Amino acid sequence: MAHANSDLTPGEPSAGQLRRALEREERIAAALRDVGQALGSTLELDDLLQLILSRLQELVEAERAVLYLVDEPRQVLRCRRATGPPLNLEVPVGEGLVGRVARAGRALRLDEGRQEACFQPRWDDVPGTTSGTALAAPLKNNLGRTIGVLEVVGRREPFTEQDEAILNALSTQAAVAIDNAHLLGTLVERNRQLSATKVQLERRVRDLELLFELERSTAHAASHEELARAVLGRLARACDARAAGLLLRDEETRELVEYTLDVEAPGMRARGGVSEGPLLRAMVANAPLQQTAPPPSDSDLLLPALPFPITTFAAEPLEGDEGTLGALALFNKLDGKAFSEEDLGLLRLVSANLSTAVRLFDTGRAREREERLTSIGRLLSQVIHDFRSPMTVISGYVQLMEESDDPAQRRRYAEEILAQFEAVASMQREVLAFARGESDVFVRRVYLDRFFADLARQLRHEVEGRAVEVVLDVEPKLVGRFDTERLTRALLNLVRNAVEAMGQEGGRVTVGARRDGAELSLFVEDTGPGIPEAVQARLFQSFVTANKEGGTGLGLAIVKRIVEQHGGTVSVDTSPGRTRFDLRLPGQFEAEPKPKVVETPTKAQPPPRSRASSSSGPSRTRARAPRSKASHPTRRSPPGKRA
Repeated sequence: MAHANSDLTPGEPSAGQLRRALEREERIAAALRDVGQALGSTLELDDLLQLILSRLQELVEAERAVLYLVDEPRQVLRCRRATGPPLNLEVPVGEGLVGRVARAGRALRLDEGRQEACFQPRWDDVPGTTSGTALAAPLKNNLGRTIGVLEVVGRREPFTEQDEAILNALSTQAAVAIDNAHLLGTLVERNRQLSATKVQLERRVRDLELLFELERSTAHAASHEELARAVLGRLARACDARAAGLLLRDEETRELVEYTLDVEAPGMRARGGVSEGPLLRAMVANAPLQQTAPPPSDSDLLLPALPFPITTFAAEPLEGDEGTLGALALFNKLDGKAFSEEDLGLLRLVSANLSTAVRLFDTGRAREREERLTSIGRLLSQVIHDFRSPMTVISGYVQLMEESDDPAQRRRYAEEILAQFEAVASMQREVLAFARGESDVFVRRVYLDRFFADLARQLRHEVEGRAVEVVLDVEPKLVGRFDTERLTRALLNLVRNAVEAMGQEGGRVTVGARRDGAELSLFVEDTGPGIPEAVQARLFQSFVTANKEGGTGLGLAIVKRIVEQHGGTVSVDTSPGRTRFDLRLPGQFEAEPKPKVVETPTKAQPPPRSRASSSSGPSRTRARAPRSKASHPTRRSPPGKRA
């Protein structure tokens, strides 16, 4: 035996030492393999850390193994896990062994003597250990940042470099496990936030779709009842409510009317004269109202219009520009719970949009009433404006009748008065036609000489007492087809406007007619100051006046309408000292035939004699135009309408 031992070289390990070293390496490899497998298959961080600590304690033969994590906001190391009894330890960063390791970012050892400068009993004494040796290594994440410290304490002999290597290897595994757990927790939290965001977005999309449908429905509502019908059913279904209610004032009587809709019953109920209920209370208080429990049987919050008892409700006032317009409410959540914050938010949103819809509706109705009154006022103004001419003529003839003793003359005056009364009756018929939407004109064959002779008699009364000269310039023997009463009114309006524009200084007004191809051109020209540029662009609009006092501003608008009813056009040419209005009526004459070409004979001969010149232009020979026994009117519709 002694001979065998003498073969060993001094300093070489014995077989037993090699066997123990091999067994330790196998334990280290098995521990690292177990930790690696657990790292890839275990999601529970506490179980994984407990496995790492227990394997580390076994490998280095320590009494305890402790894992600390850095609390960044507080700058302390808190005990996360430990072998043995639970520990509740906190060590400031930079204090004691683990604090120094956390700050330095490298492993440190503490021997039994505890004489090292880094030893601090307050922080380094770990309960449950008898030996003073300790070894600690930092835990670093993938960015190289220290996130904790792994410490083993309590062993008879000092820790070696091999122990430090084992500690560093397992601390790396622990850091990876903690980092993965942190990433997994972050991923889980992000997924939870994304799920919550998805739910919120879906809710917002439903809310937006609801608001879009409500806006589209309320835009076409013709009454408060239609507004309520458009809103209540959709709102109740969106919030999973049994019923919904709306309180508004009637458009005409201003009485409070309550509209309620039960999603489980057909139709909508309306109740007037409301004097109690949650809708009225929310309207009077101008504040949200919510009930999460059934009210007492004698409470004024009960709603008689609903066929079921109220358990929960939520009401919102409808705010207007000058006070509360009404209130909107939900009744009885279908799941029996109180209405959620999402339901209340949607109720507030719908009430705000409904308030706008009600204001727009009421404003529109008020504007419609004003427009109807304005239309009536314009019609009356037009009638009064048009009555001035015949009434002036009637007044003049009555004065002449009073002064005349000749029965025949008085009879002629009476005929003129009756003609003016017929003009007034025609105006009345036109007003009625306008009220019924009719705008037909009565076209008849008209001899322009006679038409302008009758017009001249009326013009004399228009300019009587003024320094105005009226000149007629009518192409002879013209025959047109138009509504005499309406064209008379149009020309009288133009002459009246010209006289009023010239004022006290007076001037000359020329009224005439010309043939222009197949068109008849009527014109009124004056020597007044002209039309200001400021009103030329809107001259033919209603209620536009210039260079005159009084009047309604309807004269030129009436002229334009009468001419357009005949399918014609009206234009104006104005400058200082001259203004001319042209009224062109189409289709009055047949197109003139083209002149025939006569071939000249080879041998010069004198041309045949004729009684009328063959030159262009109308013949000057006077001839009496044939007259029909009766002039029958033809009814014509304006362009775009059939008679």
